[in-house]
Amino acid sequence: MKYYNYDIVFQEIPDEVTLAVNITNCPNRCQGCHSPHLWEDTGIPLTEAEIDRLMARYGTQITCFCFMGGDGQMAELERLAAHLRQHYRVKTAWYSGQYDFPKRLELFDFVKTGPYLRERGGLKSPGTNQHLYRIEGADRKIIMRFA
Repeated sequence: MKYYNYDIVFQEIPDEVTLAVNITNCPNRCQGCHSPHLWEDTGIPLTEAEIDRLMARYGTQITCFCFMGGDGQMAELERLAAHLRQHYRVKTAWYSGQYDFPKRLELFDFVKTGPYLRERGGLKSPGTNQHLYRIEGADRKIIMRFA
């Protein structure tokens, strides 16, 4: 798994200061995608050591780590989310362009599902097919859908 870039963002996950990491090699190829450069298999390997480096630099400034993509490498995504859960006190999020939830839902506090469909719009569009879910509790139940 590789990433193209990252940024600290305030709108992706409600009420969280999020380090959003843009994963490359996206298999979805959504028509109208705002980031088609993420379709390519390029970038910096996203490893446990790289996450540790990012967290050493930004860990005190953020409340959430968000994987923006990674749909084609679910086992690796879950392994890295488990590393974050084990070693850091941040929430974890996953933005997926697919409708499926991760098999290991307990690793995430937020999950966005759904491909971008130009005619339906993004998360802020009233007719969107994309939905952001908050997951909480010991039983890791989905408790809220934001869109």
